[in-house]
Amino acid sequence: MTVIRKNQAALTPAEKRAFTNALLELKRNGTYDRFVSAHNAFLMNDSDFGKRVGHRSPSFLPWHRRFLLDFEAELQRVDPKVSIPYWDWTVDRTPGSSLWAADFLGGTARARDGQVLDGPFAYAGGKWAITVGVDRRTYLRRALGAGGTQLPTKAEVNAVLNMAEYDTAPWNSASNGFRNNLEGWRGSNLHNRVHVWVGGQMASAASPNEPVFWLHHAFIDMLWAEWQNRHPKSTYLPATPTPDVVDLHGTMRPWNNVTPADMLDHRKFYTFDTEQAGARQ
Repeated sequence: MTVIRKNQAALTPAEKRAFTNALLELKRNGTYDRFVSAHNAFLMNDSDFGKRVGHRSPSFLPWHRRFLLDFEAELQRVDPKVSIPYWDWTVDRTPGSSLWAADFLGGTARARDGQVLDGPFAYAGGKWAITVGVDRRTYLRRALGAGGTQLPTKAEVNAVLNMAEYDTAPWNSASNGFRNNLEGWRGSNLHNRVHVWVGGQMASAASPNEPVFWLHHAFIDMLWAEWQNRHPKSTYLPATPTPDVVDLHGTMRPWNNVTPADMLDHRKFYTFDTEQAGARQ
């Protein structure tokens, strides 16, 4: 079966229920929290001045592509028809977007503590207790747009997509190039800014506690695919062994046999609905 990742705004009510039900089942059986723990450990240990693989490094994009593929495979063990939708935050930019409705991810958060009060992941529903985190609060928290943070715009995204070089030395959060500007340590602060805009657990190393993590990273992955399409002569860098980072043919932890080169063509695994209907405008 061809896996198609769809814009969350185009999901039918049945597709929304199937996705959230699969998430709830992975939470119930313990699989979900294993992914949260893995992401938390990698983000806490990735360093600008030492070994790094999932963040602050060229392998940020292929690492998360494989991370999402593994998670998507677990979702499909629950329901083979489910795939990870993407959240185009250049379009769905407000707390009033359908993404945050009670029939999907929920959105209403209590002002005094950020606790999510509606939707399938509200703590009161008894199915989404937070067990991996930076404090002892066991409920999902959000602060959508708090502090005046604005989600990235189409113009900001296009400016980053127009950068022709994938990455540059020193291959960390000080680098120029497409990867670091997309990751958000330089320039328009794309990926990182979205984490901050959502707030709560999404703004922590344990960000997968927040279900929108998967939709956000599916969109980041889609932007990488679009960058590849715009710059067919550009590729992953570094191409040869380089201290502390994963080169094109280096192995990405925690997998024993996965390299960035293995992850360059997403079409081996899935397509996006835009690729079925024409290029994204």
